[in-house]
Amino acid sequence: MTAVDRRPGRVVPAPLLVLGAIASVQVGSAVAGTLFDDLGAAGVTLLRLAVAALVLGIAFRPKVRTWTAGAWRAAALLGVAMAGMNLLFYLALRTVPLGVGVTVEFLGPLLLTLAQTRRLADLLWALLAGGGVALLGLGAGVSAPLGGLLLAFAAGLCWAGYILASAHLGTLVPGTGGLAVALAVAATIVLPFGVPGASAVLDHPHLLIGAATVALLSSVLSYGLEINALRRMPTRVFGILMSLEPAAAALAGLVVLHQRLGPREVAALVLVSLASLGATLAHRETG
Repeated sequence: MTAVDRRPGRVVPAPLLVLGAIASVQVGSAVAGTLFDDLGAAGVTLLRLAVAALVLGIAFRPKVRTWTAGAWRAAALLGVAMAGMNLLFYLALRTVPLGVGVTVEFLGPLLLTLAQTRRLADLLWALLAGGGVALLGLGAGVSAPLGGLLLAFAAGLCWAGYILASAHLGTLVPGTGGLAVALAVAATIVLPFGVPGASAVLDHPHLLIGAATVALLSSVLSYGLEINALRRMPTRVFGILMSLEPAAAALAGLVVLHQRLGPREVAALVLVSLASLGATLAHRETG
C-alpha cells in the first residue's frame, strides 16, 4: 500500500500529489532526452511505458476479472491518451527544447480548463497561468521548427484527454491497478513504432537503466500521484495546477541539462506559481 492509499485521515493533500507528479515527470523527461540518440524517441517511449506497466502490474496486481465493461473501456481510453501524449511529446523533443515543448504542450490542459470553468476566479487563474506560459515560450531564445511545435501541441491535446480519462478511471477502479492496465494498453499501441529503437538494449543493456529511470519518474510515480489526486480534485483545478509544468521543465533543464534561466523565464515562473497558489487556495476554501 502506497502513501496515497492510506487511511482517509492521513492522506496526502491532493495539491501536493500534483506538485510531486510535476517534479517527477519533468526530471524524467530531461533524462529521457539523453537517451534519444541511442534508443530513439519511440524506443524510449516504448520502454518507459512497458517497464512502468510491468512494475505497477507486479506491485498492485489489478483484479481485472472483477472489472465491469465500463472499467475496461475507461482503462483502454486512458491507454490511448497516454500513448499519444508520450509518443508525440518525445517526438517533439527531438527538435524542440524541453521548456518550449512543455510550454506548447500545456495549451491542451489550459484549453480544457477554460472549457470547464464555471467561476470567474478559475478563469482568471487560468489566464494568469496562460500569460506565464506565453512569456516562458517567448523567452526561450530559440527558433523551434514548426513540425516540432505541432507535435507538442498534439501531445497537449492528448494530455487534456488523459486528464479526463484518468479522472474517469479513478472513479471506477480503486487503487492504482487501473493505471497498470492503461499503461499496458499504451505500450501495446506504441510497440510497432518503438521496437526498432528499443532493441538497442539487447546490445547495450546499460541503456535499460536509463529507460527504467525514466519509467519510474515519468510514469510509475507521476501517474500514480496524479490519478490519486484526481480522485479528490476537480479536473479544472488540476488543469490550473499543471500550469507549473513549463516552470518545472525549465528547472529540470537547469539541473539536468545545465540550461541557464533568463529574466523572462524567472518572470514566467513567478506568474505560473501565483496561478498555482491561487488555484490551490481556492480549492481548499471550496473543498
